[in-house]
Amino acid sequence: MTVAAKAVVELGPHPVKEQLPGVDYCEAILLGFQHYLVMLGTTVIIPTIIVPYMGGGNVEKAQLVQTLLFVSGLNTLLQTWFGSRLPVVIGGSFRFLIPTLYVAFGQRYYVYLNPYQRFIQTMRAIQGALMLASILPILLGFFGIWRIVVRFLSPLSAVPLVALVGLGLYEQGFPLLAECMEIGLPELIILILLSQFIPHMLGSSKYPIYDRFAVLLSVGIVWAYAALLTVAGAYKNKPLNTQLSCRVDRSGLVKGSSWISIPYPIQWGQPNVHAGEVLVVLAATFVAMVESTGAFIAASRYASATHIPASVFSRGIGWLGVGFLLDGLFGTGSGSTVSVENVGLLALTRVGSRRVIQISAIFMLFFSVLGKFGAIVASIPLPIVGALYCVLFALMSSASLGLLQYCNLNSFRTKFIIGFSFFMGLSVPRYFSDYVITAGHGPVHTHAVWFNKLVLVIFTSPATVAGIVALFLDLTLARKHGSTRRDSGRHWWAKFKYFDKDPRSAEFYSLPIGLSKYFPSH
Repeated sequence: MTVAAKAVVELGPHPVKEQLPGVDYCEAILLGFQHYLVMLGTTVIIPTIIVPYMGGGNVEKAQLVQTLLFVSGLNTLLQTWFGSRLPVVIGGSFRFLIPTLYVAFGQRYYVYLNPYQRFIQTMRAIQGALMLASILPILLGFFGIWRIVVRFLSPLSAVPLVALVGLGLYEQGFPLLAECMEIGLPELIILILLSQFIPHMLGSSKYPIYDRFAVLLSVGIVWAYAALLTVAGAYKNKPLNTQLSCRVDRSGLVKGSSWISIPYPIQWGQPNVHAGEVLVVLAATFVAMVESTGAFIAASRYASATHIPASVFSRGIGWLGVGFLLDGLFGTGSGSTVSVENVGLLALTRVGSRRVIQISAIFMLFFSVLGKFGAIVASIPLPIVGALYCVLFALMSSASLGLLQYCNLNSFRTKFIIGFSFFMGLSVPRYFSDYVITAGHGPVHTHAVWFNKLVLVIFTSPATVAGIVALFLDLTLARKHGSTRRDSGRHWWAKFKYFDKDPRSAEFYSLPIGLSKYFPSH
């Protein structure tokens, strides 16, 4: 090879890779526990927000955490066994906060003067709404309708969708960390040092302990430090909000939880159904489906799998619908989605093993039954969780950048679609959120409160707004131009539209033997 040819090879663009290299596969109890530890943050935050408005106290919050943890374990096993077969954790979704609070603030529940009775009645209404709303993803998934939708996706339209699934949760990152800077900031610094700097300083190692177990090590160090500050009386005379954020003994979960408790269906009583509440929850269900689609794409990249066939997308959404049904049946107070933080952990550890995720699901089931032991782990101060989110949500978002390799970045059409989708995906939800803060209601303010909340749920989701805008522009802008298909990268994903077009699809996404006839992939 001539000198000029070598220069072209060295300076040329990086080759396109349909599977991300450098991803390891292993089975380890510690890695499974680490995934369990990461998903605990959302599992605790959601009940912490909604239970006081529903009329519950620490006991009800602990019960809800245990129930959400138990159902998350079931849903994770179902998704990894029968659903998408990707190494994803199915956990609670922040997108159901608006529907849940809409139910909690309903005037019909304020007739109950006893707070516990109001909590029970509110929970039953949420259960009924979730169970009915689960029909949407079950039908769209198992009847193959969702596969028709995702076949229109190209790498170009998927970039804003995947990116904003992570970036759209920025309020759960540094703002949560900053509630107690003296423990949140050390956690962030130590996590980055252990996962990024120390492995390179020590050189290549046969056993990559520091980067692979950076979450466990950093959380252990900072949690011990926070406990030391608590015991030493550093927060004795501090304001109540500071104590709740910084102290390790203020969550109320250990005191409120029971030693052994097995969540069971209809444990709160017979579910109630109200049409308006069901429609609002339906909107959140649609948003969860869209965001889970983006998270599936990111997980497939970090698991070093090929792009997901459309039928597998549909199968995964169908089982996500079964997850919604279980959420309503057991009474978790929230719907489910693919856990964004756990997708980020796949990238941090570079371990894309389905078995590791199944081990984490076993931990969820185990600690949800042994309430006191699970509550101890779940009592990690939330600023530590916020520090983890700063890294894990960022890694989730960066999965979208790998999709740009399929697109023509020298095309002004490409630049417009990506730029405009990103901007609108961030700007529109911010407008809706700020409007609620200043006016007390959303921009859509009709006499039908359920319709107002339905619109609010959809347009406060950055990933949903960005995904819809990008998909619409990609399908309509210069559609008949000769280079549009190649500029969008559609030709790279064409062979993955159908399950049997690429032999690698069967390797990653085939169901266990004997189940294919019941849930066909084609």
